[in-house]
Formats: sequence, structure tokens, C-alpha cells
Amino acid sequence: MCEKMTESVFDAECRRCTRLSDFLDEVSGRHPDYHARPVPAFGDPDADLLVVGLAPGMHGANRTGRPFTGDHAGILLYRTLYECGFSNQPESLSADDPLVLRNCRITNAVKCLPPQNKPTTSEIRECNAFLRAELAGLREGAVVLALGKIAHDAVLRSLGVPLSKYRFAHAAEHAAGPFTLLDSYHCSRYNTQTRRLTDDMFRDVFRRARELLGD
Repeated sequence: MCEKMTESVFDAECRRCTRLSDFLDEVSGRHPDYHARPVPAFGDPDADLLVVGLAPGMHGANRTGRPFTGDHAGILLYRTLYECGFSNQPESLSADDPLVLRNCRITNAVKCLPPQNKPTTSEIRECNAFLRAELAGLREGAVVLALGKIAHDAVLRSLGVPLSKYRFAHAAEHAAGPFTLLDSYHCSRYNTQTRRLTDDMFRDVFRRARELLGD
């Protein structure tokens, strides 16, 4: 499906996954004002907390060009980051607003919008080199917060760790290489509306990240 990927943190012109590239072309045709390209990480380049989501949302990051910006999931995420001292404001409104993340960076396991928000296993693997490069830039003692099982598994793949070694569970902690892998249910509309994930549950995970970082 895809040609070999070089070890770079991000490629704004990546078209290695044919299905995703074709879908972005289709979306761009319907919404010419949308970003509709691979979405880069956002935040402090020297952060000790890396938040890993699944993929850009159709009318969120795929529209705005900033992770978790413009969709329901981002409302809870950015409010929680603010409440826990990781940002200067509780909302992310657009890619050019004055939001600044403090000691935190946000990325996705898959950088392009997948149809029905469901990337294939081969697409997750193909995009994994970008995540691997991001993780390689973290300092010892950093915390990687995986939002959902797909993000959790993508982190393990990037480290060459068997997926069976560390099981995903909300608020689970794993000693993964030089950093701690911390898990949370994804802050999706479904999870929050069904109360699988509450505001307090989500806030507690970020408070734990602060504790692990020694803050």
C-alpha cells in the first residue's frame, strides 16, 4: 500500500497511504476551506507530557489543522489541560488563536483523517514512524498519555514492545522505556455522554501525570 517512510517527526505532504490520501482529496473537494492534510503535533516542542490521540476528526482537526480543535472531544481535553496547569486558556478555537501549552504537546497516532474515523491496521503501522520519532525526542522521566486503546497500542508499536505486555485500562500506568505510559479512555462524545469517562476521571489522569512529572 505504501512506500517506506523516512524517520522524520512530521511530513505535511505525506501521501503514503492511498486510501487516506484519496479520502482527503475528496474531503477537500467538498470543503475547500478545510485543512484536509496531515495534521502536525501542537504544543511545547520540549514538553515532558505527550498526549497521543487517535486521528484528526472530520470537522475538528481536519478542518482547523490543530489536534482536538473544533470538535466535541477537544472541549473536555483543553478545559482539563487548563485546569491542570498545562495551558494558558481553557479553549482551543483555531490554529491561530493565542492558546499556549505549557510542558505539554498533543499528537495523534494517525496524522490524517480516516474514513468513519477508523484507520486500518496497515495505516496505523505506516504512520507509526512519525510517532516513534516524536517519542525518541522525549526526555527520560517524561509521561506519554494515550487516549484510547489504539493510541496505547501505537505507542507500544513505536517502542517495539509486544502489545500483550501492557494491557490498556483507564488510569493504568506502565513503565515503558525511559518514560511512563499512562492510559485514559478517549474523550470522545460517545464516552463522555455515556459516562464511561467523566470529567473527574479525566482530570484525575492529568493530575496523575503532573505527579509523575514531579510537579
